[in-house]
Amino acid sequence: MYPTGLGGDIVNVSSKKRKEKYTYADYLNWPDGERWEIIGGKPYLMSPAPSRQHQQILGALFAKIYNYLEDKACQVYPAPFDVRLSQENNNDDEIDTVVQPDIVVVCDEKKLDNKGCKGAPDIIIEIISQSTAKKDLNEKFNLYERCGVKEYWVIFPWEKTVDIYCLNQNYHYEKTSTYFAGDTLKSDLFPGWEIDLASVFK
Repeated sequence: MYPTGLGGDIVNVSSKKRKEKYTYADYLNWPDGERWEIIGGKPYLMSPAPSRQHQQILGALFAKIYNYLEDKACQVYPAPFDVRLSQENNNDDEIDTVVQPDIVVVCDEKKLDNKGCKGAPDIIIEIISQSTAKKDLNEKFNLYERCGVKEYWVIFPWEKTVDIYCLNQNYHYEKTSTYFAGDTLKSDLFPGWEIDLASVFK
């Protein structure tokens, strides 16, 4: 039995079949063609197909990151791409958190396998929509901070802005920058790397 529910919300499950905690093993048995995330054992059915604006931003930004990293050790992946997160070295069947960020950058090849990424990516980018804003700005923010994602980029398409959060020495996120459509975005992880946001927010 798999859960059913609304996009971006914790789903409701029949009381006879409801589990207190779902794992990656459950996730692998849910229907193809549906995009799910599990955060702390709670299942979320992701929104239907993203908007055209969302996909345009994702495509433009992914292309720029891919071109920059082409001759470097780090790799970039767009959604759908499974990221399994755990603060312990759990087996896949025991992992209770799997997310599909819009874009991830992974610099440790040991974290990559044919299933996706196991462990914290170096950069996670989420393009916010109305239906996912609460999850992206609360549950995922806390999750990424807790699991040690070094940079979290939050993109607001309707405002044409990008907020960048970086882990500080105490392993808490600090907002280091807010960029607007006419700005040039920079990353602390890659000195000298610049992204012209005018070409991203067309």
